[in-house]
Amino acid sequence: MTDKYQNKYRIPSARLQNWDYGANGAYFITICTHNREHYFGEIINGEMILNELGRIVETEWMKTIEIRPDMNLEFGEFVVMPNHFHAIIIIGKNEYNTQCDAQRTTYRRDAHCTDAMHRVSTIHNAQRTDAMHRVSTIESINKFGPQSKNLASIIRGFKSAVTTNARKIHADFAWQFRFHDHIIRNTDEFNRIQTYIANNPQNWDNDKFHGK
Repeated sequence: MTDKYQNKYRIPSARLQNWDYGANGAYFITICTHNREHYFGEIINGEMILNELGRIVETEWMKTIEIRPDMNLEFGEFVVMPNHFHAIIIIGKNEYNTQCDAQRTTYRRDAHCTDAMHRVSTIHNAQRTDAMHRVSTIESINKFGPQSKNLASIIRGFKSAVTTNARKIHADFAWQFRFHDHIIRNTDEFNRIQTYIANNPQNWDNDKFHGK
């Protein structure tokens, strides 16, 4: 349902209300192309074959950590699909978000925040390298930090960079206006989503984003 605002209509935010998206934690994001057009390549025998636009998406995502060193970012699994992009991104503790003991409980009754060791796969140049990362499970809420240092700003910058470069090749390229996000709450969920992303090309025929 739309809400009337200053004589215009706006769609209510898809973001979780009252959650600080600059907080230390792991986030699962999905970004679709406009009208789910197949811009990035094709699936052949369960393997994603990137075209030039698809390689731009991969390259720009790999720059994300490099251009935002102050946010203490880490990658989980990610995949470029014909018409969408899946990724896990981890926002570490940094100067823009508060310490764990300052957080107020959201998902549990006790104000407790724990760290868990996860094996996070990163993909670069079609090679997978495993590394141990410390990922905070999302069980609490903290105070809002600068809006330029949060998940939305990361995705906004990524989408903009891809669009700028993609339109040099395909003038009509466009992303869907919004992106989907999910706050990863525990280790089991983290591992399940990692597996889902890694297996996405193999399951393409049954994928809800397929656009059959």
